[in-house]
Amino acid sequence: MLALIQRVARADVTVDGATVGAIGPGLLALVGVEPGDGEAQVARMAQRLLGYRVFADEAGRMNLGLGQTGGGLLLVSQFTLAADTSSGMRPGFQTAAPPEVAEPLFNRLVETCRATHPVVETGRFGAHMVVSLVNDGPVTFLLRA
Repeated sequence: MLALIQRVARADVTVDGATVGAIGPGLLALVGVEPGDGEAQVARMAQRLLGYRVFADEAGRMNLGLGQTGGGLLLVSQFTLAADTSSGMRPGFQTAAPPEVAEPLFNRLVETCRATHPVVETGRFGAHMVVSLVNDGPVTFLLRA
């Protein structure tokens, strides 16, 4: 499981012109599911998303995780994140889990995060989404679970 996380001042996702998820300050996480991912990867990713220290403490150092700041978490499924881009001029998607495997795992990630964090929003799995964000920093990291 992969997550490209960005510290944001705000972010939202629209589908067919309607906002389906929005947060203020917090993290936007674009999530890709790979073959072989399961409950262990979901649990590890949830732990990393809520605890990864990318927010400034009182001294201005990145020492605080999302769980400590109370900021929002916007989870957006993105199968292209798991694409094979190692050769050629076109991505290969055999390295991404098929939708019937990825969707339940993505939903489980959402449930796991919501169980311990107050503000968790999502896009819509499999939909064409328009994601808007204001990156704060910019701060962007690729996490693997």
